[in-house]
Amino acid sequence: MLLGLAATGLSGCEGALSALDPAGPAAQSIATVWWVMMSGSLLILIFMMGLVLLPFLKRHQAREVPEHVWLWAGGLAFPMVVLTALLAWGLPSGQSMLAGGEDGVHTVRADAFQWGWDFAYPDSPAVTRNVLYIPAGEPVDVEIRSADVIHAFWVPRLAGKTDAIPGTVNTLRIIAPEPGIYEGMCAEFCGLDHTTMRFQVIAHAPAEYEARRAAGLDGEATP
Repeated sequence: MLLGLAATGLSGCEGALSALDPAGPAAQSIATVWWVMMSGSLLILIFMMGLVLLPFLKRHQAREVPEHVWLWAGGLAFPMVVLTALLAWGLPSGQSMLAGGEDGVHTVRADAFQWGWDFAYPDSPAVTRNVLYIPAGEPVDVEIRSADVIHAFWVPRLAGKTDAIPGTVNTLRIIAPEPGIYEGMCAEFCGLDHTTMRFQVIAHAPAEYEARRAAGLDGEATP
């Protein structure tokens, strides 16, 4: 029964917009951090519940623990160890989404507006609305901008979210490991029609991507 419940819970982690069903390396790092944090939280919960139950299990063996032990061990040392471990584990995941500035990286521009996305490509006059074309298996730096209010560019299966702030350019690196369609959305509440700000990232084999870009990319994301 427990295995069945676990399988049901894990199946709920899948889906086009699930950060726990990663495809790209950055999303994989984020999912790993999430699972580590969840497992660690569960272990801490079990430990704390054990401390709560301990006096009831050994009520005939009274033992007074000095207050300074609880203060220094439980209130200072334990949180510092846990938070330091999480910081050391999480920093590389954040670094994996940053643009490195090296040669050979594709660059696209993402312009957010109420309520959609325009994507522009280097050396091409093409602008596609609500659909972003990228080459599969190659790093792509997305320069994220906003024309009005704060939005957020998020493709859960490829990377974490990055804000689109008026007057600012934020760059996010994504890699689609194989050809396919990856769903994206605005992850910032930007107005009443916020939920309509969906888009698609369509990854083609590199040769096919170059052919499509030379021919003039076009397209609108399907609803």
